[in-house]
Amino acid sequence: MWQEILNKFKRFPAQEKVIRLILQRGFQISDRGRVVSGSIEIPHAQIAKELDVDRRVVDTTAQAIREDQTLWKVFRNIHSMTFLGDVAPVLGLGVIEITPVNAAKTGLLGSVASAVARYGLSIRQAVSDDPYFVEDPKLTIITEGKIPGDLVRLLTEMEGVKRVTVY
Repeated sequence: MWQEILNKFKRFPAQEKVIRLILQRGFQISDRGRVVSGSIEIPHAQIAKELDVDRRVVDTTAQAIREDQTLWKVFRNIHSMTFLGDVAPVLGLGVIEITPVNAAKTGLLGSVASAVARYGLSIRQAVSDDPYFVEDPKLTIITEGKIPGDLVRLLTEMEGVKRVTVY
C-alpha cells in the first residue's frame, strides 16, 4: 500500500517529500485539506521550511490527498504514537536496537521477543521501522529493565541480525 501511495507522487519529487514526512510523523489530513495532528493544525509554511520546499507544494499535496478518496481514507485515519526510545534511559528502561540483515524477512520480532522473555524482561514497547520510509530500518525493543550481556550475545548470534546496539 505504501508503495502505491508514493507512486501517485513519483512524478512530483517535492510532493513526494511532503508525503514521506506526513507518513513518518503520523500526521493526518483534515476535512479542509490541512495537515493536522489530531485537532492541532500544522502550519504548511512550517512543513515547507523543514523540507525546503515552497508552501504551495504542501498545500497542493494536502489538497490532492483530500480529493483522492483512497488516499484520504488512509490520511484521515493515520496516527502518530509515543516512541519511548530516546527517553527510555531516563525512565530506567532498557533499549535494544536491532539492525536486521533483511527487514522484509518475517519472524525476527517473534524471535527477539522470545529471547527477551527467556531473560525475564517485560517488553514495554516494540517498534519496527518501515523499510519503505527508512533507509536503514531497525527494530527497537524497550524493556522493563537493564539488558543483560548474555541476552545481547544471544541476539547478536540470532539468524537475520546484522547488528545489536544497547542503550
